[in-house]
Amino acid sequence: MGMTMTQKILAAHAGLDKVHPGQMIEASLDLVLGNDITAPVAIDEFEKAGFNKVFDKGRIAIVPDHFTPNKDIKSAEQCKKVREFARRMDIENYFEIGRMGIEHALIPEKGLAVPGDVIIGADSHTCTYGALGAFSTGIGSTDMAVGMAVGKAWFKVPEAIRFTLKGKLGEWVCGKDAILHIIGMIGVDGALYQSMEYCGDGVGSLSMDDRFTMANMAIEAGAKNGIFEADDKTLEYVREHSNRPPRAFKADADAEYCREIEINLAAIRPTVAFPHLPENTRTIDEVGEIRIDQVVIGSCTNGRIEDLRMAAKVLRGNRVDPGVRAIVIPATQKIYLQAMKEGLLEIFIKSGAAVSTPTCGPCLGGHMGILAKGERAVATTNRNFVGRMGHPESEVYLAGPAVAAASAITGKISSPEEVIK
Repeated sequence: MGMTMTQKILAAHAGLDKVHPGQMIEASLDLVLGNDITAPVAIDEFEKAGFNKVFDKGRIAIVPDHFTPNKDIKSAEQCKKVREFARRMDIENYFEIGRMGIEHALIPEKGLAVPGDVIIGADSHTCTYGALGAFSTGIGSTDMAVGMAVGKAWFKVPEAIRFTLKGKLGEWVCGKDAILHIIGMIGVDGALYQSMEYCGDGVGSLSMDDRFTMANMAIEAGAKNGIFEADDKTLEYVREHSNRPPRAFKADADAEYCREIEINLAAIRPTVAFPHLPENTRTIDEVGEIRIDQVVIGSCTNGRIEDLRMAAKVLRGNRVDPGVRAIVIPATQKIYLQAMKEGLLEIFIKSGAAVSTPTCGPCLGGHMGILAKGERAVATTNRNFVGRMGHPESEVYLAGPAVAAASAITGKISSPEEVIK
């Protein structure tokens, strides 16, 4: 039998002609990533193991983004630890306030991920870079420590599910709706330790931002990674952002999949995930009357320029409901500047929304939008677990930027069609 995209990438990095599902391999790494929560633990383990240098100062990235700008003394101490480590190890890809962004938007933007890479990150949403045709996956801080030191990691080769995409997404529907639709279909453990591999004619209709969102949330289906075939759009994006040569892999015609699923993109409606799991999905037509207190538009899932454009299109000329706190967070400084040039920030502010510097803050209940007991939020983030954004008796509803913006205007979960006549 042939190999899937993921299996081919892992085989190449393990120096093997062929690998098979379940096989344990040691693979070389193209990038090791950490943030202000996970890197301090990795640094402690790195030093405890007696390591005194990194394997390649150009292949490690550390991005303080979760509690930055520092919200308290503890977060300041965390960032101080990684800052001093980055200086001591002369790490080239250290991005802090002023140069930083939310890590999974920043890494592709900086050209640090290209097709064919193997990337590990001490953050579960490291699977984002599968949008570029890379194998990228989240790991623990101990694995990050070893990866920084030796440039290698152990993997169990995953089985794969093939998703054949057909058609084109409709108006107000984006990659977030597509991945929520898929997770609603297969469940939060529907791809447990498997590779979610996307192919088919419909891939070409998706923007890179759509693909980043869909790969980002592979972990919410329990997947080891999500990955798209690299096409002309992918290669154009890589040429614009990186000087590293891509190595695109395609699955063999006789590759073996544990499951094959066909998705008609044109049939997907704006989708909302109800508390407290991303699999609890309903289309916007099935939502009913759900009043809300807060809206967050941003995160590593939906803080990119297309997300902001879609939200601004809904908010333009409208006002945020006085009972709603609307927070917009561009994912990187570059996206922030682009939104400023296009007048999007003015639209947000005039509508009554607050605009923040890039941060993960509210997504994990860190800062910049914590929920109190009994409050409800519509968020373009990736998780809606119990207590994810604050009090354990608060509720988070996941949606795309169009639904989030419309909900901010009406004060309840709403379709953009309700406010755009």
